[in-house]
Amino acid sequence: MRIGLIGTGRIGSFHAKVLSGHRDVGALVVTDADPARARDIARRTGATAVPTAEEVYARGVDAVVIASATASHAALIGRAARAGLPVFCEKPVATDLPGTLDALREVEAAGTVLQLGFMRRFDAGYAAARERVRSGSLGRLHTVRALTSDPAPPPAAYLPLSGGLYRDCLVHDFDMVRWVTGREVAEVYATGSDAGPAMFREAGDVDTAAALLTLDDGTLVTATATRCNGAGYDVRMELAGERDQIAVGLGDRTPLTSAGPAGRPPAGRPWPGFLERFGPAYEAELDAFLRVARGELANPCDGREALAALRVAEACELSRRERRPVRTDEPGTG
Repeated sequence: MRIGLIGTGRIGSFHAKVLSGHRDVGALVVTDADPARARDIARRTGATAVPTAEEVYARGVDAVVIASATASHAALIGRAARAGLPVFCEKPVATDLPGTLDALREVEAAGTVLQLGFMRRFDAGYAAARERVRSGSLGRLHTVRALTSDPAPPPAAYLPLSGGLYRDCLVHDFDMVRWVTGREVAEVYATGSDAGPAMFREAGDVDTAAALLTLDDGTLVTATATRCNGAGYDVRMELAGERDQIAVGLGDRTPLTSAGPAGRPPAGRPWPGFLERFGPAYEAELDAFLRVARGELANPCDGREALAALRVAEACELSRRERRPVRTDEPGTG
């Protein structure tokens, strides 16, 4: 297959390495808003660098992978749809619901495939948790705890473009809550703090957030996130039922130390970031996309899944602003 890659930043560079070494990729064409960066990645992976996204299409690619800046996603998805090409796009489709809906309509009208990059669906721990919940071995699920903690804030310039902590970061947890439990989020009550670095206040964002989610079967979920977890990168989920409870992401690299003498010791090598923690999952989702593009596999994460997670994030943002519970079907949340 001939694959086009648009965007060669941190995640795009990782995708370039995976795609260039994949057995089913015969040629890789890359482009970036920074042409020098695209040329550098091409040199290191054996890909062909071209100056624009239009040139990617001119090279006769069979499918497109989008890893560019968030603001460009919706337009690039539409362009791929109009070209009749399957497309993989890093989340989000867009930073708001109108932009997301417009892009999804283009994909639907074209009859093409859009797979979204919710890589945790390909993580072995989350997949095993999903099986345990669906098998009934935990009994009635009553409590879920989900968290994402970054070791350090992103660059200040990124914050105004990110969509905020709920849409950019916790949206992964919202997707996992839905995917693992098989239930929908009915209501949220969210809050956040901007007491950390001043750049969050200046961007109108928060550096730490918490949300209480009520699922449609009454299960209670807490979802928390922070940009300031100096111990390391920490992504976990705990699921408690009437018979048993399990945890995802608890291992010898989890940056969590027991305060008691009999508890777990400090992690020897805590996870430094998302690429290290979820590297195998990123590889697995691209492999799945190539199979989807060849018609061998049903789409494991289409645009409707991304839309559902975004609706939860939108409800959380409204709840934080107005300091009240918000139902996910309330006007203003989509």
